[in-house]
Amino acid sequence: MPVVDAIPALLVLEDGTSYRGWSFGATGTTIGEVVFNTGMTGYQEVLTDPSYCGQIVIFTYPELGNTGVNPEDEESERPQVKGAIARNICTRPSNWRTTQTLSDYLRQHEIPGIYGIDTRSLTRKLRSHGAMNGGISTTILDEAELLELVQAAPSMSGLNLVGEVTTPTVYEWFHPTEPNWEFNTNKRTEPEFTVVAIDFGVKRNILRRLASHGCRVIVVPADTKPEEILALNPDGIFLSNGPGDPATVTKGIETTKALLLAEKPMFGICMGHQILGHALGAETFKLKFGHRGLNQPAGLQQKIEITSQNHGFAIDAESIPASIVEISHLNLNDRTVAGVRHKSLPVFSVQYHPEASPGPHDADYLFEQFVQAMRTERQSGQRE
Repeated sequence: MPVVDAIPALLVLEDGTSYRGWSFGATGTTIGEVVFNTGMTGYQEVLTDPSYCGQIVIFTYPELGNTGVNPEDEESERPQVKGAIARNICTRPSNWRTTQTLSDYLRQHEIPGIYGIDTRSLTRKLRSHGAMNGGISTTILDEAELLELVQAAPSMSGLNLVGEVTTPTVYEWFHPTEPNWEFNTNKRTEPEFTVVAIDFGVKRNILRRLASHGCRVIVVPADTKPEEILALNPDGIFLSNGPGDPATVTKGIETTKALLLAEKPMFGICMGHQILGHALGAETFKLKFGHRGLNQPAGLQQKIEITSQNHGFAIDAESIPASIVEISHLNLNDRTVAGVRHKSLPVFSVQYHPEASPGPHDADYLFEQFVQAMRTERQSGQRE
């Protein structure tokens, strides 16, 4: 939009640093943890990913909104971020799938954004000083007044946000990856196994990939009791991604501990990986600025996957009980734990998102490994 028509906006970080720019999306005031995402594409998937609940996202790619938005690319029913930060905004998107501009989409869902600031400088600051709370406002343009609100907001450490994003009811997911996007030539047309997915903030594309690999998926709320999950007679259990501090999701950790006793195949992604880590006796810690983008190398033993990651916490490698758990993947940028595997049970997890296709399909094999674990367990049971 022409700057002469733009509404002034203010961004203030909790250390008092401020940036003045222009408003896009909704007007008003929003407070959240300010983090950055380095992906060159996929802004709609980022905005609607429940793992970003409670956060204001900086997009380091210099222009946002070029392809507009469309219902097919949503990872949940609405944007989950608290706000968005961009260098430039495209108000006339060019893509045959576009149904709405990005600014109109955020305005519809009452999500404020700010553009016209130096996002490179802001990102470098967070890399140096760490992720921190911040606020965007079009109604409070006094830096001291907005700073007071920002400094009163709770830190992400110790914050349980799963209750804000989990499903309130049990439902079944039937939809595999759309045929135009399906790359798996071994795609199954009929469900072979029943998977119960515990929803800590699950992305739709995870559910699609499970369905594409032959799974009947039953999604349950994060506080579902272990006996209720086992009553669904699952062949496997999936622990989903989600927002906030994993150490605070105590019910999820206790449920996972109980489910481990059933010795069923279990697969966790992101928050699910961290919750599994806690259930197995490990601890998590907050990263300085997190891993958020489509370009994170992960691997071990001469194999590298280019992965999509979105997390601010990680499993402490020193806390992993080495007698029962082994590290299967490392983030090759900083050597933090990116995957673990139980040494005797069909249980494993990864910190990254194999469904997000950044490699483009480097990590989709993990879904097949989960299916194979369920097949092996079923065959073992039949033999007994």
